[in-house]
Amino acid sequence: MHAPVGDLPPQRDWTPSGTALVTGGTGGLGARVARWLAAAGTGHLVLTSRRGADAPGAGELREELEAAGARVTLAACDVADRDALASLLDGLRADGDTPRTVVHAAGVVQATALREMTLGEVNEVLSAKALGAAHLDELLGDTPLDAFVLFSSNAGVWGSGGQAAYAAANAYLDSLAQHRRQGGRTATSVAWGAWSGSGMASDPDAEEHLRRRGVLTMPPERALAALQQALEQDETVLAVADVDWERFAPGFTAARRRPLLDELPAVQKALNAGASGADAPVEETGDGPAERLRTLPAAEREAALFDLVRDAVAAVLGHDGGQAVDAGRAFKDLGFDSLTSVELRNRLTAATGVALPATLVFDHPTPLDLAALLKEKFAGEEREERPAGQSVLQELDKIEAGISALSPDDDLDAVQGRLRSLISLVGDRQVAETDVPVTRQLETASDDELFEFINREFGR
Repeated sequence: MHAPVGDLPPQRDWTPSGTALVTGGTGGLGARVARWLAAAGTGHLVLTSRRGADAPGAGELREELEAAGARVTLAACDVADRDALASLLDGLRADGDTPRTVVHAAGVVQATALREMTLGEVNEVLSAKALGAAHLDELLGDTPLDAFVLFSSNAGVWGSGGQAAYAAANAYLDSLAQHRRQGGRTATSVAWGAWSGSGMASDPDAEEHLRRRGVLTMPPERALAALQQALEQDETVLAVADVDWERFAPGFTAARRRPLLDELPAVQKALNAGASGADAPVEETGDGPAERLRTLPAAEREAALFDLVRDAVAAVLGHDGGQAVDAGRAFKDLGFDSLTSVELRNRLTAATGVALPATLVFDHPTPLDLAALLKEKFAGEEREERPAGQSVLQELDKIEAGISALSPDDDLDAVQGRLRSLISLVGDRQVAETDVPVTRQLETASDDELFEFINREFGR
């Protein structure tokens, strides 16, 4: 936590009383909030959802809350429907149950790439979060409230791939809280990270997806304790999340600088550590994967690097194997972002021993391009490690093999001319015992003398 409460005294003694309205009250987050409010002594809980008492688990939740001492109303009400919400609030007022606490926890989860998102999906996501909050703000007007809590998300603070509309909706909640405060009305918007067992993280695959990116799930009890503190400190907008900055920060800043996090000490430490080791070669001993790649013939190594890249991409994206990866498709179309780019970099660096940048998928847009980069890296190492003379000798092997395959129909005069030209490059560096430059000696050399020279000078 980067804004710890510490020993600061509460700004107010917040305790729920009277009636509490919880939108999305029978869902994962809403149900936990309802239990928390009941345990805190809330007398009447009004839980809204589109299906009301027919929502899955609603009956069991009612029994549990009533056993805790609360009176429970399960209302079928879509808060995006202004008329339906107005009718619900009017009915509560008529019964003397005007809400004192409002918690807007309703929302629709999204996981769609921006280019694939439809207007219908945008409307659905915005309606549940933003439109519902706007209706609550308008219809409650200047009603005295002990708390007006908006469940926002980190997606609206630092963004999240596949959640463009969701991020916009949650950013609106943060702005609405500030607007209410400016008008002298209470409001607290909490941009939540992931709750374990609830919301997006209720799916084990989604939880693992977040964990790999450095967003850890919070036990609901700790999250609700943070909410209690936020209300006691009378906060307006805050973010509450459990983040592994060593994993999150390098990925989040891979494509460009992120001023939002610049002042966080844990982020600075993570980025400095990443920068100091980004260009350092990976040390490997024994017969590790990198060393095995180096010992392969060039053609086999190229194929192995291609398979390695596809397998690493598949592992990062959660596919069963590299065969599921279209190597010619752009990383951005495969679902990569800055965070998964860092994970891919780490996997490939560990497997090849080659230092690679965190901007890997931005600089080399397809798996094919990335495999070509690794091929060039290994070829560069060979050029650095292999003496120039050895490289020339290996090329001469190829030339000798080509000469052996010549037939009388080939242009032998042109071949001889090229050989004399190449040998002259070497001869200019040497002078024979007679002090006559080799190039001059070769001008009148026969074919047999040319090959004898090659054998004598190059061991061929």
